[in-house]
Amino acid sequence: MKPIVICATLLIETSPQALPLGAACIASAIKHDRNTAGIFDVELIAVSKEEKDFAAAEKNGKSAEYIAGRICKDREPAFVCFSVYVWNRKYLEETAKILRQRFPNIKILAGGPEVTASPDSFTHFDYTVSGAGELAMPELIGKLYKNEKSDFPQGVYTSSIERNMTSARCRAFPPELNTLSSPYLDGTLDPAEYGGALWELARGCPFKCSYCYESKGEKKIQYFPMERIEKELELFNSKKIAQVFVLDPTYNANKKRAAELLKLIEKKAPGMFFYFEARAEFIDRELAKAFTRIPCALQFGLQSADPEILKLVNRTLDKKLFTRNIGYLNETGAIFGFDLIYGLPKDTLEGFKKSVDFALNLYPNNLETFCLSVLPGTDLADSADSLGLEYENKPPYHVIRSDSFSEKDLAAAELISHACNIFYNNGRAVPWFNSIIRGLHMRPVIFLVEFAEWYKKFIEPETKKSLADFDFSCCRHEEIENLQVRYIKKLFADKQKNNLTATAESLILFNGALSRVDSDAKPQTVQLKFHPDDLASPYSADIAFFSKNCRPYNCRVNCFKNKNGQTDWKVLK
Repeated sequence: MKPIVICATLLIETSPQALPLGAACIASAIKHDRNTAGIFDVELIAVSKEEKDFAAAEKNGKSAEYIAGRICKDREPAFVCFSVYVWNRKYLEETAKILRQRFPNIKILAGGPEVTASPDSFTHFDYTVSGAGELAMPELIGKLYKNEKSDFPQGVYTSSIERNMTSARCRAFPPELNTLSSPYLDGTLDPAEYGGALWELARGCPFKCSYCYESKGEKKIQYFPMERIEKELELFNSKKIAQVFVLDPTYNANKKRAAELLKLIEKKAPGMFFYFEARAEFIDRELAKAFTRIPCALQFGLQSADPEILKLVNRTLDKKLFTRNIGYLNETGAIFGFDLIYGLPKDTLEGFKKSVDFALNLYPNNLETFCLSVLPGTDLADSADSLGLEYENKPPYHVIRSDSFSEKDLAAAELISHACNIFYNNGRAVPWFNSIIRGLHMRPVIFLVEFAEWYKKFIEPETKKSLADFDFSCCRHEEIENLQVRYIKKLFADKQKNNLTATAESLILFNGALSRVDSDAKPQTVQLKFHPDDLASPYSADIAFFSKNCRPYNCRVNCFKNKNGQTDWKVLK
């Protein structure tokens, strides 16, 4: 019998975004590398926190025992290679302790982003590998199997006091991407099990954002060969998966290649939905149009709307250029969203609020807001003291306070984040949000702050759930829509603008029904106070003008997918 190598990880959920690609890449490399090919039986084991048995084990304080049991299954592996992230570090360290107790001769290795950031901070793994592991991990396993305990690969650390000094503070040599096997194509990883895929098109990042793990990573961008990309795309299509998340931090850094890949996707996987991370400064009209030729969404890391704040984390922002290029996406109808971070060095609560206003005024389909994490091994962690940042010393390493952002301010920013997530993102408010904001003469962020206050006063006593406890997985969109209508009516009444309420309510109900048809493909019937053709016209963007000049039309409307697969509507008699 061949000795067993298990590549294992703990997933935060079972989904395409949480698919175990890192562990699968290492498993695939061990299968094919000259140091290990044919010597070992290699298995990939991914435990999900959403598994029913895991949840029961965690409730009883036995989550690590559960993971260890899944890994071992009454056999003793020779090697276990863990893929470690911020969210699973504590679980996998505890699992390593249990494995060591059960199997004293087992060799336990670890890699991944959390290890790369701070490889010598781990004591429960025998060896850690900093950086890309496809070369270093198989070579290390080969040497250990042959009992060669010297000249370990660069980037390898040991848990002993006498560390491998030749590799201290170094990352493993990055592989040439055209030499790597694909975990999808060799059958190591089946995307159909997760309903989608994480898809690597390139590695490396030309930018040096100080809060990112890549701030000390490879600056040179390497691209995977187009031949491999095309074969993976064909595999995804044959598996009939629904969505693909592209793991390229700047998909459009090379505009020519980005456009070429969009054409390939259009040809090979029509109908499959793709998610891209992109930079707004590299968007133009031509590329904006290209994105609309496939089902996709783009996410932009805005982080802050203040260029001076961004300079402190090694980012730049030309607000004019950003606004213009996002305008191209709005012209074409492309789906896009923004990320914002609160707690950035020298930023303030008011500064964060201004960033929220700037972002929402550009009509994003979603606005994701996050507390700053000072990740170990990043440039930001090195300069945190001089920047006045205090942060957690354990995952998720959130900022606790800074010299410009108090704990109270961070709590207020978090509340805005929850309000935005419920009302705007999960409430699918983009088609009408700014129209209503203008009708109320309010800043978007003030609207959200007052929504949070209203929710706490009137809704929390009814539901016994705070904004933070709002469970979207168990919540139908209609429930959020009901909150939206109630809150809007209250605001217009307070501002003595009841004449605009009927328009606002009809806009919310009509667009909500259309969004549910888009997402669920099930017909929706809705009662409106204006004709749907009028509500869908550009005139509804100015609800004061619309309310004054548009004739009311009480009607029941059926919203549905027509024979061309497009969302349509019909007034019922």
